[in-house]
Amino acid sequence: MDTLINNIRTELIRNADEKTRIQGEKYFKENIKIYGLKSAQVEKISKEYYKTIADKSKTNIFSLCEELWQSGFMEEAGIACMWSYNVRRDYEPADFNLFERWVNKYVSNWAACDTLCNHTVGTFIEMYPSYLEELKKWARSENRWVKRAAAVSLIVPARKGLFLYDIFKIADILHSDPDDMVQKGYGWMLKVASQAHQREVFDYVMSKKKIMPRTALRYAIEKMPPELKSMAMEK
Repeated sequence: MDTLINNIRTELIRNADEKTRIQGEKYFKENIKIYGLKSAQVEKISKEYYKTIADKSKTNIFSLCEELWQSGFMEEAGIACMWSYNVRRDYEPADFNLFERWVNKYVSNWAACDTLCNHTVGTFIEMYPSYLEELKKWARSENRWVKRAAAVSLIVPARKGLFLYDIFKIADILHSDPDDMVQKGYGWMLKVASQAHQREVFDYVMSKKKIMPRTALRYAIEKMPPELKSMAMEK
């Protein structure tokens, strides 16, 4: 395990570019650790090294992911997210506790939050919908990234038209949150849900628009026709 992780880190360092690192930092208000690779490079390294793993059991892959998360580097977090998603067919209910711990312990920016939750957590929720109730608990967290995670974990399911009732419930919990990262997260969730349920999401936005932060509102209506946007934006 140590040799594999060390080889990955050597590869990341070898491919790092100072200009890319500086540009990457501009996307975040938080202090982040970043080598300086483009996402396509990280994905390529992830795939190449995943092929070399002899033991692709979920237990081993999750252990490798844990070590990658611990470094705090964006690119290593990205690889951890890709690898945890690779073993999605083997997810079982007990895995939720691990995913929840990763969100609480390691997620400290929007990119790590969205990459982990869009795919790994979102797929888990599709497989085990009873855990939607746990996402509602996340929405009440004091941790901004856990709150954002509650919403962005439903991005892919929302695209499929799933879980509209629960999407509205999570939006209800988050609707007046002052944090822009939370507002953008649940606004994004509503925007994606509107692609399958435009009328329902529009009606929801109209019922909440007097108390919904403008950031969340703009995100939610972004894909709607101009006439609906105008109605939603009217004060």
